[in-house]
Amino acid sequence: MIVALLLAASVPTAVDAEFDFARDAQRIGQWTAFRKWADKDAVMFTPQAVWAREFLKDKKDPPKAIVWRPAHSFVSCDGRTAVNTGPWFRAGGSPGGYFTTVWQRDRDNWRWVYDGGGPISGPPRNALPQVFHGDCRKPAPGAPISAPPPLTPNEARTTPDDNGRGQSADKTLGWDWKVDAQGARTLRVLLWNGRGYAQVLYNNIPPPKAQ
Repeated sequence: MIVALLLAASVPTAVDAEFDFARDAQRIGQWTAFRKWADKDAVMFTPQAVWAREFLKDKKDPPKAIVWRPAHSFVSCDGRTAVNTGPWFRAGGSPGGYFTTVWQRDRDNWRWVYDGGGPISGPPRNALPQVFHGDCRKPAPGAPISAPPPLTPNEARTTPDDNGRGQSADKTLGWDWKVDAQGARTLRVLLWNGRGYAQVLYNNIPPPKAQ
C-alpha cells in the first residue's frame, strides 16, 4: 500500500506539466514548446477554432517567449484530465491576460488538448496553484447530468468547429466551448462534487478589436 502511494505521488500532475511547458517556452522557444506538448487533436483559437497541428506547423518562435504560471487547476477524480488557468505575462513582464489549458494524460505523458485565454486586469493573488479535485463517489441514479455528454471511443477530444466539448473518462470533469461568428468565445468547466456538476470555471472572451 505504501509503495502504491509513493508511486502515485511520483506521477507528474497537470500543474507539473504546465510549469514544464512554460519552462520549455523559455528554453527551446515559445511555439516549439507548444508543438512539443500538444496532443494531435489539440485546438487553438485565432479567434476561430483551428487545429493546433496546422496552426503551429510552420510558426517561427518569437525572440522572447511569453511567461505564464498556473493559479488554479481543476482535476478529474482519476487524475488523468485537468483544466489549468492562470495569468500570462509579456516578454517585458507586463500582464498580458489569462490562459486556460485543458490537459489529458496518456499513460505517463501529459498533452494539452485546448489552449485559450482572454484579457485580465491583474494576476490572481495566490502565489501557489490551488488544486480542486472531482468527487470520487459515483453519481447517484437519477442525478441531473449537466456536464457535456459522453463522446465516441476517441473521447475527450475537441474539434475545430464553432463549438466543442469533452470530458474525463470517469465523467467527473467536463468542458465545452463555443465561438460565435464575430470571434467571441465562451468556455465552461464543470466538476462533479458528489451531488451534481458545479460550474467551476467560465471564460467569456470578447471578440478581437478591429484593427
